[in-house]
Amino acid sequence: MPTDYKVKLEVFEGPLDLLLYLIKRDEIDIYDISVERITRQYLEYLHAFKELNIDVAGEFVLMAANLLYIKSRSLLPIDQQPPEEEAEEDDPRWELIRQLIEYKKFKEAAEQLHERAVAQENLFPRSVGGIGGEMAPLRLGEVGIFQLIQALQNVLKRAAAREELQEIFGENFTVSEKIETILQRVGNGGALRFSELFAGMASRLEIVVTFLALLELIRLRQVRAMQRDAFGEIEIAAAA
Repeated sequence: MPTDYKVKLEVFEGPLDLLLYLIKRDEIDIYDISVERITRQYLEYLHAFKELNIDVAGEFVLMAANLLYIKSRSLLPIDQQPPEEEAEEDDPRWELIRQLIEYKKFKEAAEQLHERAVAQENLFPRSVGGIGGEMAPLRLGEVGIFQLIQALQNVLKRAAAREELQEIFGENFTVSEKIETILQRVGNGGALRFSELFAGMASRLEIVVTFLALLELIRLRQVRAMQRDAFGEIEIAAAA
């Protein structure tokens, strides 16, 4: 990995946010989650964070340990499972499900309050000249780190499926150069689809370095990553 530019990005969302994202993405009933599946997906994200040198809070590692423990308990017959103090259910998933439900309610309430605040901001009084103020254009949904990691994984999988993913001896890509490339491509004011940003790249190193450059530009608020619809294609645009 090139060391010319060190990307430092903090993850402000927590492990429960990631689990809820995975459940919503796969359209799974929160009461019927597969511990084996969600643990595997969760660990894939932790691996991606580590590979990209993204700092995550200790709560992510603690949740990983908890998921592995629940997974190990679920593999045992009920009569062989270790006794749990204050446990009222035989299903080892239940405490996790309860946490997810409570946190989901909290997030939905917070989102409703945010939507009300945004709606209030879009109400304009009549101007002094008697001409009504124009409504501000609806902003596309801002994209978080979980969606960006998912989009990166999709790019890598598509490249691997085409048998084009390779490492060329002596290749050299730097984050600094890719930052300049991205700024040039969004410099005309238009939006660039995430897939277009990586189109034609056959090297895993080039894909990852380009992604790091994108994260740095987002952190510096020079570009924005947005989605028109939930789980739709991510679009990259200059931050106005």
